Amino acid sequence: MSPRLLAMALAPLLGLFIIALGNGFMSSLTTLRLGAAGESATTIGVVSSTYFIGLTLGAIFNDRLILRIGHIRAYTSFASLIAATILLQGLFYDVTWWSVLRLINGWAAVGVFLVIESWLLLAGDAKIRGRLLALYMIAFYGAGVIAQAGLGEITQLGDTAPFMLAGVLAALSVLPIVILPRVSPLLDQVEPLKPRQLLDVAPSGLVGCFGSGVAIAGIYALLPLYLQRIGLAVGEVGNMMAWVILGAMLLQYPVGRWSDRKDRQDVLIALAALCVVLSLITVFLPSDSFLLPAMLFLLGGGVFTLYPVAVSHAADRAPSDALVPMIQGLLLINSLGSAMAPVAISPMMTEFGEAGLFWAFAVVNLAMVCFFMWRRGKRPAAEHPAPFTASTTFSPTGAELRVTEDLMHAAQEHPPLEPVENPAPAQRSESH
Repeated sequence: MSPRLLAMALAPLLGLFIIALGNGFMSSLTTLRLGAAGESATTIGVVSSTYFIGLTLGAIFNDRLILRIGHIRAYTSFASLIAATILLQGLFYDVTWWSVLRLINGWAAVGVFLVIESWLLLAGDAKIRGRLLALYMIAFYGAGVIAQAGLGEITQLGDTAPFMLAGVLAALSVLPIVILPRVSPLLDQVEPLKPRQLLDVAPSGLVGCFGSGVAIAGIYALLPLYLQRIGLAVGEVGNMMAWVILGAMLLQYPVGRWSDRKDRQDVLIALAALCVVLSLITVFLPSDSFLLPAMLFLLGGGVFTLYPVAVSHAADRAPSDALVPMIQGLLLINSLGSAMAPVAISPMMTEFGEAGLFWAFAVVNLAMVCFFMWRRGKRPAAEHPAPFTASTTFSPTGAELRVTEDLMHAAQEHPPLEPVENPAPAQRSESH
């Protein structure tokens, strides 16, 4: 990577890493504090779901705000809101108030992602997006692993220490953005494909993105509660969550290379079936089993790779002019699944105990297996599969990071879809 490109990408990536260090353990910390206060799994699920609702709302509306006030001011505003909501959470405990704060936190978090990802898009053309995407994932997942692994040590400093540290990191993340040399992009509003169009193009991609959203939100929101209820201390919970995120990061590329060599629908079936098996094994696994970290590592890899494989499967069937709006539409479907998951899964934990979480994972993934197998018999493999791109979930604008030169070339022979408004938003720039 050239020094010029690194200089352009350094500010947003450093800002992302710093803010993800603090915000990375807030879902676990919120769940653990609610659990320690004796709240029911349903109540915890409702509070947790507000964060993902905020993410969904921000993904739909935040681009309009950034268009009005600009990237630098928008990032400063969003980071300040994240810092304020975290510090207010630590100030006093109230379930209703925490729900409001988590909603605002999710809304602001996706605004931060939108600013960073559109910035990275400006930093390079389609030829180098793969390298930018790899750096983005290292910064995002790496910060998540460090944050979860350090949760135990942070909580030992006092009840309010984790909130104070996370709030301070959110505030400090502004510094690279305003100090380091930068070029600030102008943003166009995005127009994702509608669910009906997504269903026509790639129903397996749509179902896979929705199901992975349900499972990912279940992991972030309710897995810490499961680990707490089986008797693990806060530090042990953080370590287990770190294993999950590490699996999500390390297994993306092996799974991706596998999906490039095989029919991606078969890979989706295998991943969902693996998650069913891992979930059922974990249900019957003793809480002190040395196999638990390995199970969570593999489960994290399976659940988190379902999303990029599903998107790549959809890209196999999309024309080049619809790639960006299609990926943006699938992201919103994924966000919708995430928003629904904690409220839908938590009653199973109330009914069946803490193991209800993994029963829910098994049911969700078994439903995906059945759907993928049904679709496998309905439609043959794509003749021109697009290359897999490992990724986490993005803001709608950041979804364009996936659209590399190879991906465009793979899609160019497909016939166009029905007319799509605003296909790929043009990237414009201005010096700041």
